[in-house]
Order: sequence, then C-alpha cells, then structure tokens
Amino acid sequence: MREEAAKKAKRRKIIVQGSVIAGVIAVLAIIGVVIFTTVGTGGAGAANPKNMASGGILLESSSKAVTTPAIPSGGQPTPNKMELDGKTAHIQIWLDYQCPYCDQFETTNDDQIKQWMADGSATVEIHPVAILDSVQNKNYSTRAGAAASCVANSQPNKFWDVNSALFAKQPDEQTGTGLTNAEILSIFKDAGVSSKAVTDCVNNQTYADFVTAMTKDATTNSQLKNPTTGGFGTPTVFVNGERYQGGFTDASQFAAFTQAAVKDAGSGKTITFPTAK
Repeated sequence: MREEAAKKAKRRKIIVQGSVIAGVIAVLAIIGVVIFTTVGTGGAGAANPKNMASGGILLESSSKAVTTPAIPSGGQPTPNKMELDGKTAHIQIWLDYQCPYCDQFETTNDDQIKQWMADGSATVEIHPVAILDSVQNKNYSTRAGAAASCVANSQPNKFWDVNSALFAKQPDEQTGTGLTNAEILSIFKDAGVSSKAVTDCVNNQTYADFVTAMTKDATTNSQLKNPTTGGFGTPTVFVNGERYQGGFTDASQFAAFTQAAVKDAGSGKTITFPTAK
C-alpha cells in the first residue's frame, strides 16, 4: 500500500510539473505573438503617428492638415499623389529641427509659403528627419522630430504653428545641448498645443522609432539624394517634383523657382513623388 501511494504521488508530481511547464510555454508563446504583432517586420516601428502616411504631414493651409491613418506596423510610407493644375505648387520639405540651414529656409520663406497656402496656390508636405543627433544635444533632432509627430497625431491642424515655433527657438548646433522635453512642451503650449496626450507622447518619445525609420527611408531613397553631393542633406525641398537648389536665405529666389516649377509641371497630370521603394 505504501509503495502504491508513493507511485501515485510521483505520478501527480509529474503531471503537475508538466502542466506548469506547458502553462509557461503557452504564456511565452502568447507574449511572442503580441511582440511580433506589435513590432512587425521592417518598415516603420510599432508606434506610428496618424496623419503621416507618407512619412510627412500634408498641409492644405497653415491651419488645416490632411488626415490619414497611421502607417501599419511593419509597413512603408505611401507617397502622396499630386494633382497638377498648372496653378498649385506642391511643396515638399525634408527637415531636421537642429539643422541651421533648415532654420534659414523656414525663417526666410515662412510668411510667403503661409500666404500661398492661404490663397490656395500651394500645399506643403513636411517630413521631419534626424541627421544631426549627438550626445551633446541629447539626440535633439530625433526628440524634436518625434515631438512634432505627436502634434501631427493629436492636433494636426496645429502642426504649422508648432513647426514654425520649433525653428524660432532652435538651439545652437555647435554649442547647444538641445532643448529638454519640458522646453519643447513649453514651446508647444505657446503655439496653442497643450494636452495630456501630447505631453505623455513627448515625454515617452512615442514616435522616436518612427523618426528613425523615416530618416533611414529618406537617406536611402535615390530620388532624394542631391546630385551635386551624392548624398542626402537637409533641407531637401521639391516643388511639383522638381528639386530646389537655390539659396536658403533668398525668398524671392524661392518664389521665382516655385512659379517656374508650377509652369514646367503643367496641368492635367498626376505625379507621385518620391516614388515608393
């Protein structure tokens, strides 16, 4: 009887241990599925902002953005199609919030681009990227780009104001340490953006991986490479698919280029730029 009892106890122990192991394996399998589903493979990361399906945000005016779903996890950006009417300039800008040349271009052309949008003669598509991260500035390029993406996600119609405000407060590239998240949020508040969703998004750097993915996408896209240097740099500006290679501090030069680009592109066509890879 004692031997039989011992055998039964041993069998129960084996069954219990087996059940525990099976349970652990099942839990790990579930976690693995959740991680795979969340992270996906390739392309942008799990957390992608809404209203930036092309990798940038498309503005019809300084207070109206085109809304889009987020890039699916593991997906790639979908370039916007531009309907050419012979009158409208479709301006696309790839910029880095730490880039001094971007600041020059934005500061010089901010007012006239805003006016063009107001009278319906231009749209603007802004792509935040990060090529000037450093230990000194605490990866400010990525942090600022991710913060701007938070605004695109939550309050897209305020993106133009936030974009202009970030350049107005741009830290010095050589000696600056980059703005803190608190300072970025203060800039946003002054520009009319203040919410718990944006605050949490900025502090958590929710879209940092998105900015990194879009930077990789831009720097490896042959259409965006400067033919003069053979590489990608900021600002990279196109109007109706034509690259601007003029000065960054001459508003009249950019205006003349924009007018010519609209005329050159003609009307009655649809172009997609840059083309999807």
